[in-house]
Amino acid sequence: MLFLALKALISGILIAAASTLAKRYPGFGALVASLPLVSVLGMIWLWGEKPDTGNMAAHIGATFWYILPSLPMFVVMPVLLRHGFGFWLTLGIGCALTIVLYTALVALAPRLGIAL
Repeated sequence: MLFLALKALISGILIAAASTLAKRYPGFGALVASLPLVSVLGMIWLWGEKPDTGNMAAHIGATFWYILPSLPMFVVMPVLLRHGFGFWLTLGIGCALTIVLYTALVALAPRLGIAL
């Protein structure tokens, strides 16, 4: 339970740091937010709990494929905001788009020989 609390604390601090930086330096905050910190921390936490190279390789490979459907959200959302859409609506559309693309990936991946 202590390990879970430590993981949550460290992860939360990184998210808070990125959003705090973004208030004053949007570009630098975006850089910190774009770093694969969640993925790297996830790998560290997973390795600490289950040091298995096969499992880790599968996790990292699946992470790559799951990143791809999330990328269009970062193209669509700034366009919508610049065209006057409200933040919450834009966020909802971006998340909905990502869910649709995740669903498509999960459906298509096995047919393309991609292990998720």
